This record gives sequence, C-alpha cells and structure tokens, in this order.
Amino acid sequence: MATFGTLSDRLTETFRNLRKKGQLTPADVDGTVREIRRALLDADVALTVVKEFTGRVRERALGDEVNRALNPAQQVVQIVNEELVGILGGQQRRLQFAKTAPTVIMLAGLQGSGKTTFAGKLAKQLEKEGHTPLLVAADLQRPNAVNQLQVVAQQAGAAIYAPQPGNGTGDPVRVARDGVETARRQQHDVVIIDTAGRLGVDAELMKQAADIRRATDPDEVLFVIDAMIGQDAVNTAKAFQEGVDFTGVVLSKLDGDARGGAALSVASVTGRPIIYASTGEGLDDLEPFHPDRMASRILDLGDILTLIEQAQQAFDEQEAMKVAEKLATESFTLEDFLEQMQQMKKMGSMKKMLGMLPGMGQMKQQLENFDEREIDRTEAIIRSMTPGERRNPKVLNGSRRLRIARGSGMTVTDVNQLVQRFDQAAKMMKTVARGGMPQIPGMGPVAGGHGGGKRGKQQKAKAGSRSGNPAKRAAENSGIAAKAPSAPTGSGFGLGGALPGGDASQPSEADLAQIQKLFGKG
Repeated sequence: MATFGTLSDRLTETFRNLRKKGQLTPADVDGTVREIRRALLDADVALTVVKEFTGRVRERALGDEVNRALNPAQQVVQIVNEELVGILGGQQRRLQFAKTAPTVIMLAGLQGSGKTTFAGKLAKQLEKEGHTPLLVAADLQRPNAVNQLQVVAQQAGAAIYAPQPGNGTGDPVRVARDGVETARRQQHDVVIIDTAGRLGVDAELMKQAADIRRATDPDEVLFVIDAMIGQDAVNTAKAFQEGVDFTGVVLSKLDGDARGGAALSVASVTGRPIIYASTGEGLDDLEPFHPDRMASRILDLGDILTLIEQAQQAFDEQEAMKVAEKLATESFTLEDFLEQMQQMKKMGSMKKMLGMLPGMGQMKQQLENFDEREIDRTEAIIRSMTPGERRNPKVLNGSRRLRIARGSGMTVTDVNQLVQRFDQAAKMMKTVARGGMPQIPGMGPVAGGHGGGKRGKQQKAKAGSRSGNPAKRAAENSGIAAKAPSAPTGSGFGLGGALPGGDASQPSEADLAQIQKLFGKG
C-alpha cells in the first residue's frame, strides 16, 4: 500500500537492526522507540498519538514479557504490531443495518475527499451482498456534483434519486428527506446520501450537514477523509465530530504516495472506528478495514487473509474443479491458461496482490518494475492463435509463429518464450497432479522428489577415475570400489561397525565403555 510505503520502510529497517541482537538492553529499547517516534512523526501522525503509542511500546518492551522471551527482538515486533492494531481501532467494525428498512447512510467530509466516488463504490459492494441501494444526490452546491453521481451510479448499476440539477440551486435537506421516502416506497433497503463538502471547515457546512442528519435520522454517518491530508486530519475530524458527530470513518486515496498519518490518527483521536478503506480509483477498489491486517501491512508482515478473500471472489469453484481435472488428465491447454489469466485479472492489480505477501516490502524495486501490461501481451499472443493451435502448441512451426507475432503486435521471440513457459508450467503441473515433486527450472529436482533418476545414474557413472592410462584407471577404480561401503554401517547413534570385521549391528566393547561412562557407570 503506497500510502504507508515510507513508514513501512523505516519500521522494517529499525526491526532489522534489532534482530541482530541476541539480548536487548534498555539502551537498545530506547533507541528502537526513538526510531519509531521519528518514523511516525515523519508520516504525519498526530503528536499526541505518537507520544501515547511510543510510551506504551517502551513500557511493554522493558517488561518481563520481553526479558523472558526466547527471541526478544521478535517480541518487540509483536508488541509494536499489537499497539498499531490498538490505535487503528482494535476490532473490525462493519456497517450496522436498521431492523426496519431502509438503512440510511449519510456521507460527510471536505470537498475533494472522495465522497461521491465512495458512494458508488459502497453501492456496488452492497449490491454484491444482495442489497438494493438508492443513491441520493444531496450535494447541490458543487458544480456538476449531481452529474458526477449520476455517472457513478450508472457505472455501479445502482438506482439514483436526483430531482434537482444542483449547481447552487435546490434545497439539499428536502432532497435528502424525499430520497428516504422514495426508497421506502420503491422498497430499497439502503439509502446512501451524498452531501456537500467545502474546501475547509465552516459554519454553513456544519449547519447543512446537521440539518440533513436531523431530517433523515441516519443509521450510519460516515466521515470520508483523504488519507493524504496530513496533520490537518485531526483538526478536521474533531470539527466534524463536534458539528455532525459521525459514527464511522472512511479512508480514501490509500493508493496515493503521501505519508498516511491520517489513518493512524483519526481512529485514535476521535474514538470512531475506520469501517472502509478506498485503495484505488476503480469502483471495485474498496476494502473493509481490518486493523490487524493494516498493521501487518505496515510492518511488512503481509496480508494473506485479504488476498485469499479476493481470490475466492474472483475464482469460480466449478471452473477450478474443471482445471484440476484437466491437469490430472494432462489435457490443460493454452485456452485453459487464457481463462485462468482472465480470472486473475478480476482480482485487480498484480502489484497490489504481490504487495500483500509477507516480506515484499524488501522487494519494492522489483514490484515497481513489474509491468502490469505483460498479462495483456500474453493474452494478445494467445488470442492470435487458432483454436487448434491453442489446444496443441506442438503444431506451431516457424511460419505459424511469425503469423501469431504479427497478429498480436509482438515478436517471434515473445511467442517462443510464451510457448516455452507454458511447456515448463504444464510439466510441473502434471508432476504435481501425479503426486510427485516438481523440478524447478534452474534449481534441479526438489529434495525427496522422483525426477532425478537418469541424472543420478549419470553422476554415478561419472564417479570413477578419468585417467587416460587404462592400467592406472583400472587400479584407481578398484581402489574406489574397495573404499566404498556396500551398505550403511553403524546404528543411528553412530555406534557399531567401528572395528574391522566387527558386527555392524552390535556395539563394540569400546562403544559399551563409552555408554557406561556417559551414564556415570565407570
């Protein structure tokens, strides 16, 4: 997650230096806490939050739970992780729906914070969960705000109530009240009210938002805040809390390159939970906020659970069963490969998914250099093939590969590399489907595998003498054969077989004497 990139790098470097120490002293703890304090302040986290956070970390790091730990450095990392979860809200908080429909959700925030876009994202996510949301255009001040919400609603496939054109005309309180009544009549179970924002906190904005809240009595008031706002996040959040009193927070623009201190400040200062995090410009780029998962991402510990959830949403279980069956019967083709790539694209950005893996923060440069368009190029090559060529790549001769390269806008080398990668992947998958261990290119057969038969024989054949003199070669080979044991000697404890001509299965007198000495029976 780009917003926490600098903070994550600083904390990871601090803990890397800490892991080099076998035992922690108070000076080591103080130095670590000092670096954490600097990293948080550089990330625009509120000063009061930083003081409380580092104070708790220092107190726990100097306690008995670290002194008695087998690995004190890991224990300190765990403490920082737990305290990060605490200032991010502790437990995940979901939307609370009304017992009697419709559930009214009011959005508030400054202008440009991303309220309108979030309204469309939330509507699309609620529709996936089986709800029937209605968007209400109550932002009648900002130019073209109503038109923007109409476009977003169309993209999300959601219904919208927009009786006024906006652009400074109309009564937003009346529109919001009528929107709730319209949803009740048309049996929409969720109402999302998009309210007006301002470039800064002012009395008129607060009065209008408070009037809409009184008129609609919302079940949730979500405060949408730009994660790149910096130190001003705390003042803005406090002002909205006093004027409107929101029930939850939405962090937008977490994919930006700012320092992201707002996320670590708002929940702690206001006492209100972060419910959603917006991680991109697309309508699908919305995630429920999990404090524990966000803390793991900041500390470069990965977010495997979110990755699994995204995969479960994107992949069809029946299609997965078909692919598994084709792998078992060795009938996996380039057509199946193309379908798998298309399902992966549904999961979103490959960079984002790779970034959820533990330790990927140390490979930031490789992630930045990763080309998302590589999947599109591969898809173009496969689509330029005929159905017969996709099912049987062995028919691809030189002229066919040249035609495919021209049709896809690629080179013959690109086509050759794709076919080669597919062949290697197919061989590995076939081996796994048969219950064997794959031979990874460049690494040889995996230990314990069954694929090294011929290679082992060749190595055995090459183990003899290479002398050019036949008589000398025969003498050296006979010496090697005499030295090589025909069977393993000795027991599992290294006893037996020590004396020439002795029974390898029984310990010698010297072995027995060593055993007696070991147990104190001289």
